[in-house]
Amino acid sequence: MTPARPDPDALLRLAEQERSGRLKVFLGAAPGVGKTCEMLDDALGQARAGVDVVVGVVETHGRVETEARLRPLPVLPRKEVAHRGHTLLEMDIDAILERRPSLVLVDELAHANAPGSRHDKRWQDVEEILAAGIDVWSTLNIQHLESLNDVVASFTHVRVRETVPDRLLDRAEIEVVDTPPDELIERLRAGKVYVPQEAARALHHFFSRSNLSALRELVLRRAAQAVDAQMLDAVRAQALAGTWATADRVLVAVGSHDAASDVVRAGRRLADALRAPWTAVHIETPGERGAQANARLAEAMHLATQLGGQVLAMPASGVVDGLAQAAADTRATLLVVGAPRPRRFAWQRRLTVDTLARRLPDLALQQVPVVHRAVPARLPTPVPDWRRLAAGLVPALGATALVTALGRLLFAAAPITNVALLYFLPVMLAATRYGLATGVLTGLAASLAYNFFFIPPTGTFTIEDPQNIITVLVLVAVAAVSSQLAARLRQQALLAGASARTSAALAGFARLLTGVTTAEELGRVLCAEAARLLDAHAVLLLPTDGKLVVAAAFPPQDRLEVLDMAAAQWAFDRAQPAGRGSGTLTASEWLFTPLAAGGAPLAVLGLARGDAAAPVRSDRLPLLGSLVDQAGLALERIRLEHDMAGVRQLEERDRLRAALLSSISHDLRTPLTAVVGTLRELVPANEDQVPILATARAEADRLQRFIANLLDMVRIEAGAIALRTEAVDLAEAVASAVHDLRRTLGTRAVTMDIAPDLPLVMVDPRLFHHCLINLIENAARHGGEEGAITLAAQRRPDGLDLRVLDEGPGLPPGMAVRIFELFTRVEGSDRKGGTGLGLAIVKGFARAMGLDVSAANRGDRAGACFTVHFSEHHLRKISPE
Repeated sequence: MTPARPDPDALLRLAEQERSGRLKVFLGAAPGVGKTCEMLDDALGQARAGVDVVVGVVETHGRVETEARLRPLPVLPRKEVAHRGHTLLEMDIDAILERRPSLVLVDELAHANAPGSRHDKRWQDVEEILAAGIDVWSTLNIQHLESLNDVVASFTHVRVRETVPDRLLDRAEIEVVDTPPDELIERLRAGKVYVPQEAARALHHFFSRSNLSALRELVLRRAAQAVDAQMLDAVRAQALAGTWATADRVLVAVGSHDAASDVVRAGRRLADALRAPWTAVHIETPGERGAQANARLAEAMHLATQLGGQVLAMPASGVVDGLAQAAADTRATLLVVGAPRPRRFAWQRRLTVDTLARRLPDLALQQVPVVHRAVPARLPTPVPDWRRLAAGLVPALGATALVTALGRLLFAAAPITNVALLYFLPVMLAATRYGLATGVLTGLAASLAYNFFFIPPTGTFTIEDPQNIITVLVLVAVAAVSSQLAARLRQQALLAGASARTSAALAGFARLLTGVTTAEELGRVLCAEAARLLDAHAVLLLPTDGKLVVAAAFPPQDRLEVLDMAAAQWAFDRAQPAGRGSGTLTASEWLFTPLAAGGAPLAVLGLARGDAAAPVRSDRLPLLGSLVDQAGLALERIRLEHDMAGVRQLEERDRLRAALLSSISHDLRTPLTAVVGTLRELVPANEDQVPILATARAEADRLQRFIANLLDMVRIEAGAIALRTEAVDLAEAVASAVHDLRRTLGTRAVTMDIAPDLPLVMVDPRLFHHCLINLIENAARHGGEEGAITLAAQRRPDGLDLRVLDEGPGLPPGMAVRIFELFTRVEGSDRKGGTGLGLAIVKGFARAMGLDVSAANRGDRAGACFTVHFSEHHLRKISPE
């Protein structure tokens, strides 16, 4: 058996986990078991131990015990997302990445984000956070797991739409939060899970005792499977020997006989009964199978794929050796084999099973009773391949004749007694080059030649001396044994050659991919290599404008039939094979396999044969999988390189813009300071000059604020903002900003609705003053010539809101988020004008202080409303004197 070595795939998975943050999932059977409370309790322990813990999002659902546990932890403000006239709150990924805590709490992993968010699902947000090296703790109910979604729906009659892929749970540390069904039902009746009306309805449907018991079993089994998979990764990465039978793992031996599909079905039923993962393996031994045997094997392996098993084809010199190696690789605990076809003698039936039992003493064997097709009473006599046999016998017999002539010459020169040893040469030659049958026939011919030419009386086949009879029999026996050994060596050499050719093909394909720089070029290389290695037609389809188009094909073609395109689209949408040889849209002549990287499909490879045969033979499926995996990684690399090129262009553009802003602002500041100072010292000579001088001073002040905004923007983009946080009275800060803008506001009405008993806010006074100046000036500019401005503060359960309202036309649809982008001006409306810097500075300064700024239209009348949100940890209560 090959010496154990670390599994490269396991090493890669472990290395990827080391580079990213660690995920911990608190897994429960149903709502109300205490997942969130358990997570918060553990997080409080981490915080007391000095770990930087923040709450990204936690849903309390109004539960008092959850709110009490949440209160001591810092909570990041949520991001407002506008959707159909409503403002929804979602987790702010950018704030988390900017804050970079050691641990972030993200409740409800299966949550679907509001439309317009960066990702559709919260688990995708978690993946981005993990990729940044930040640890994440989250919660999940078992019915939201993708692989168990339909299982749970079959007995609860409730199918949830929000699901989480299994790969996320497989990489996570799992803590099962368990509550007995009776206790959970009591919590539900007490109103600790749902409000009374919903609780009564839930008790008669989802929260029945039978449902909760089944869900508990699913949680425990799925957690055990995930832990077992992680344990196997660690074992394989360290090349540790042994089965490590902490859980059942089933290996099903699949042959090319007529009962192969029955063995696969029986193995699947046994794996289901044990709730164990299972693998179907076929051992590729030397020799040729007929077309019917190949078809039966392909059908059985395809059935195993449809039934959810992994498929493995392993070359080996013998079935027992191959099964032993497969069992070691998969760490199987149970081997399922089909009962052999009845033989004439009992020892023939026991041979294979007994050999497996001796070879694999730590492996449980399950022999499945299967019904073989009836064997006809009189089998037709097989027709031997005389041409192939004759092609080997002719040179073998020629070598025997040559050895006989050489022996006669040597025997004539001197009576040599061991001339029989010369006949081993043609026997070994025939067995190694032409196989066992040719070697045995050559051995018989050699023994007859030795008897006829060298054993007295020569020239006849009569043997007088009994010792010579023993010599001939030994010669025949040794010739047969050496033929068998030489034939086995030939078989192993053929297997090694086939394996080497496959490895060389994959290595050559990998070398070709290293020089590929575009998706179209990759398509041409992939189709050409797939067509050559798999002896099939190949086509690659790439997504373009929401649909798949043919990017490359070999032989060249530019379109597929409607049914074929439907199969390709299905394979791309669901990241599963489709078409002929799969379980979906089998009427298509093509087998479509998705190219994926990171769990997301990137393209689809199609294969078909011109002779209407199966697109891929079963023994070539591992080669197809390797080609698809390498091509998927190459396509992902090309996409990332394209994205990085775009990022570099953006970075260069931003660098040039920052340099230009810095240059303009600094070059204008000095002369502008002199101009402003001079204008302030000038005294009008008469009444006519008063308005002129006032206008000049106002425009100079406006230009000075514009230059200050340029400088502030440069500081924001350079990250050169130094915070000096202190407690600030909100009413005083607003009054100071209004006073500084008295010339800009003129006679416009300004209403300040700020209660005196509001808590102080923890901000940087200078940056907060800049934010207020820009917000009020924006309201004055776009609120109409005589429109009033209202500044109102309101206390909320999660903090405090300061709103700046104007009476202008409001914001056009879709501008609520874009309005804060740099140099953004609302074209096509009355709100156009300005430099597009003020609101971007507000956003930058607010983010630097940990505040959240949003924009929306007023609900009571026309006009815009800009809101600055202070979370609870930004507030300081005023101590009574």
